[in-house]
Amino acid sequence: MPPVHETTLEINLKSLEHNYNYLRSKLAKGSKIMAVVKAFGYGSESVEIAKKLSELGVGYFAVAYTKEGVALREAGITAPILVLHPQSINFEEIIERCLEPSIYSEFVLKAFIKTAEKLEQNEYPIHLKLNTGLNRLGFIAPELNTVFEYLAKSDAVKVKSIFSHLAASEDWKEREFTLQQLDKFRKMAFRSFQNLDYRPLLHISNTSAIINYPEAAFDMVRCGIGLYGFGNDENINKHLKPIGTLKTIVSQIHQLVPGESVGYKRAFTATEKMKSATLPIGYADGINRQYGNGRGGVFINGNYAPIIGNVCMDMLMIDITGIDCKEGDEVIVFGGPHHATQFAASGNTISYELITGISQRVKRVIVQE
Repeated sequence: MPPVHETTLEINLKSLEHNYNYLRSKLAKGSKIMAVVKAFGYGSESVEIAKKLSELGVGYFAVAYTKEGVALREAGITAPILVLHPQSINFEEIIERCLEPSIYSEFVLKAFIKTAEKLEQNEYPIHLKLNTGLNRLGFIAPELNTVFEYLAKSDAVKVKSIFSHLAASEDWKEREFTLQQLDKFRKMAFRSFQNLDYRPLLHISNTSAIINYPEAAFDMVRCGIGLYGFGNDENINKHLKPIGTLKTIVSQIHQLVPGESVGYKRAFTATEKMKSATLPIGYADGINRQYGNGRGGVFINGNYAPIIGNVCMDMLMIDITGIDCKEGDEVIVFGGPHHATQFAASGNTISYELITGISQRVKRVIVQE
């Protein structure tokens, strides 16, 4: 790629294809993949991600909120889209846009059926969310009879799938808990089959479960973070390619003498002659304050340069003492050999938070190499 001239997030669709093919190879023939493209495609670019995955054969997508699904529809994505956390105020728009809601409580079920009946729907697809231990959203086992009673009274909706979320599929220390979740899911799903005259799809596996619990693939798996190149485990990471590379440039170089300070609150003071560089990226772009004061660092011309002082809203400063560079040179914040997992760890967080936090004001560039 040619060097960048401004802060840019490069999104590599070839890496996305590699990750998809790797995860696909871990599934039995016939298992469906639901691609999770919420949060702007985990901080990348949801529309281009969805288009590429559609080309690769993905036939189902998932988003968190209604407006994310609407954006995909407006971009021409026609595949079914599951809305994982729908709000009742959006139910009419969900139906108008042919989106499919997760139904996770009696309130939501009752309200959606009412809306579907008002709009004269017949067997509109819904997805039943079961709470098997994450305790975030979903029906618990004693509530299922009420669910079946509502469903029996209306032809406006039909259950397309039954699903749940695993809490710790990446953590072998929590294996017993994960197996308990899977057992609970099977039992609740079987009860559902007994009360419905059809068999909905079942899905519970996330990226880590695809690798660690292949028996839990059921009819479909939900791939999120793995598609973007992260596996919550080094043994998985080595098979994946992060799709995003965050780059910026050197705006200005300063020569510092002992006693001179850098940035707000004079958080860094030079103890000897040194050089600093200012970069046009800050916490408004997603590189938050926890990376400042030597905790995080970037790469310039192959050399590591620690962040010094406090990260500013639109800028940060790095120590380039001993590094051969000039104003306008490209800087890699993370990506390629400089894994975002390590950058995130320097700020005591995880790759999910880092990559999804990259501001929408950062330019996105799609690459195919």
